[in-house]
Amino acid sequence: MTYYKNNDGPEPEPEPEPPEHDYVLAELVPDHVLENIFSRVDVPDLLACALTCRTWELVLRNENNPVWRTHCKRKMPLRLWQSNILKNVPTFKSKLRAHYHAWNPKDCSRHIGIKKNGFTFVRLPFVQSTDGVRGKIGYDYGRHAWEVIWEGQLGTSAVIGVSTKDALLHFPEYVALLGSDEEGWGWNVVSDQLLHGAKVVRDYPGGHPVPRVEVGDRVRIILDCEEHTLAFEKNHMFMGLAFTGLPKKKMYPTVSTVYGNTEVTMVYLGQPLDG
Repeated sequence: MTYYKNNDGPEPEPEPEPPEHDYVLAELVPDHVLENIFSRVDVPDLLACALTCRTWELVLRNENNPVWRTHCKRKMPLRLWQSNILKNVPTFKSKLRAHYHAWNPKDCSRHIGIKKNGFTFVRLPFVQSTDGVRGKIGYDYGRHAWEVIWEGQLGTSAVIGVSTKDALLHFPEYVALLGSDEEGWGWNVVSDQLLHGAKVVRDYPGGHPVPRVEVGDRVRIILDCEEHTLAFEKNHMFMGLAFTGLPKKKMYPTVSTVYGNTEVTMVYLGQPLDG
């Protein structure tokens, strides 16, 4: 570095050279070390980690690696993530994702109790009451599927579908609640009717006779926010499009029921397999 003589004072001292530091490129950190680090990072921050570099993204892409296993173990007891409830979400990451999408105890009727596992609700035994609950996470983009398992009696009305945050979740009579306003779209699996805007839109699935939904059947809600459609499957049988022209609003999986002590389980599956 060149200095010029300053006649008004002494020459300045040369600037010190920056100290040398040992460092390792992110891409060169061994996978087992990265897995150990990521296991200590909060789950919401792992997305930022995956965007850091290609190596980190590849480590986190493996949905059964020790990172996701560790986080899954922290959030859920072993008996839950090995249970039949989560059999259709086989990887540790998909089980953890389903945990974050489970029923919302802060967005339900006062007559709904969410069980400790988070995936199952109980409709408490109150007479002359219809009660509903929404999932924790809704979407206004992409394609998404949820699996709903009715594990108790259906009663006179059992409605499965989607709604916005503004849809009613309680009514002091026995009614088909989901679809009783402009903010919900539902399939009453007891009457085999589609409901929206307080109207019966049509019979569903229609066409050739299909066995009705029974206790224990697995019904899938399939929401396509790009095509603005809603469809259903029953035990892996596609039932056809139910609704088209859905508005560009954030939609949440929703269920309404009237039967006391009935239990309903919901599991987020991610993107439909046909997508």
